[in-house]
Amino acid sequence: NGDVLLCQHGNRRIVKVTDNLQVTPLIDNFEGKKLNAPNDLVFRSDGTLFFTDPPYGLPRQDDDPAKEIPFNGVFKLSNGKAEVIIKDLTRPNGIAFSPDEKTLYVSNSDDKRRIWMRYDIAANGTVSNGRVFFDATAHEDGGLPDGLKIDVRGNIWATGPSAVFVFSPEGTHLGTIKPPEDPANCGGGDDGKTLYITAETGLYRIKTSVMGQAPVYSRF
Repeated sequence: NGDVLLCQHGNRRIVKVTDNLQVTPLIDNFEGKKLNAPNDLVFRSDGTLFFTDPPYGLPRQDDDPAKEIPFNGVFKLSNGKAEVIIKDLTRPNGIAFSPDEKTLYVSNSDDKRRIWMRYDIAANGTVSNGRVFFDATAHEDGGLPDGLKIDVRGNIWATGPSAVFVFSPEGTHLGTIKPPEDPANCGGGDDGKTLYITAETGLYRIKTSVMGQAPVYSRF
């Protein structure tokens, strides 16, 4: 129906914006404690919302006196109830599902541990068997793992150090797309074979040879 879900760092919440620009908050706290700074989100086909909550919107991040949640988590929101499913990542950021929704990918935007994680995820939203999918900590280029998307074949398109990295579902590095400036996020569009890339100051696009994954539309 054209609604947009927006992560707001400064307001520390997730809101829904309708086509007439009416803003409705969806979530701003967990167990009565204000969220850190919701960063990225993804829907599962049953309407459950999953989102990451690093401290980037806080001036002093983890040391900020306004930080109320003692960890930087990954949450699920269903029927108005939020639950934490991951709480041991220092900077959870990008998040996406495999096409069969049995695997959850999360990027960790920590300069000391630049990794992408992979988790088995159950129907009730709990995760298990968390393991490092790809480690870019020692990469020669600057930049951090950030936003990511999955195509119809299950390949992962992940913004990372100075580029968009393309991985197979098995973790093989298939290729690299290097825009003129460091990328932050990416997403499909147009005919399904166009990748859009947001970067430091610009928006870029490139044609691809594989269809991007169809978006999941929520019930919110």
